[in-house]
Amino acid sequence: MKIRIIKLTPESLVQMLQGKVSPFTSPLPSDAELLDIKLDLFTKQVSLIVRSNSFEDIAESYPIPEFNIANATEAKAIAKPTTSVKPEPKPEPKIATANAAQPSKTAIKMENEFSPDQRKVLSFTVKGDYVIVKPIQFLKAEWDDINEVVRSLGGRWVKGDIISYWEIPLQPN
Repeated sequence: MKIRIIKLTPESLVQMLQGKVSPFTSPLPSDAELLDIKLDLFTKQVSLIVRSNSFEDIAESYPIPEFNIANATEAKAIAKPTTSVKPEPKPEPKIATANAAQPSKTAIKMENEFSPDQRKVLSFTVKGDYVIVKPIQFLKAEWDDINEVVRSLGGRWVKGDIISYWEIPLQPN
């Protein structure tokens, strides 16, 4: 698997598209292909999945590694010593939603249907009328048990080319 994830803020992506940001200090390989792009409004993060033959081959059972890039202005900011102390970031809730409080309660109830061990290997997000449940690592024996819980909640497995996940409707059919 010769793919990597590039994580950007939506603002930095817009600046790049407008040509306002200087070139990256760690450029992408010339044969890089953009396979997928995802905007997560809850974490304010854009994830780009990129493939290149020059990337180190990683087994499919491992999570997709991140391709660390920094633009020239960020590199200059990192190089300058700063005396200010940055506060530690607050942990974000595991389930976030832009909808009213009711879907959030429903989503949290759905998350609680999974065992603590299962919740450790899954991520939960609300997207539209669905709770999206994604494995954060390769699932071996756990997959069948998790799939059974998802199906009992009215959900289904969605097989993708690169990323597969479960989707559970917020409102039962």
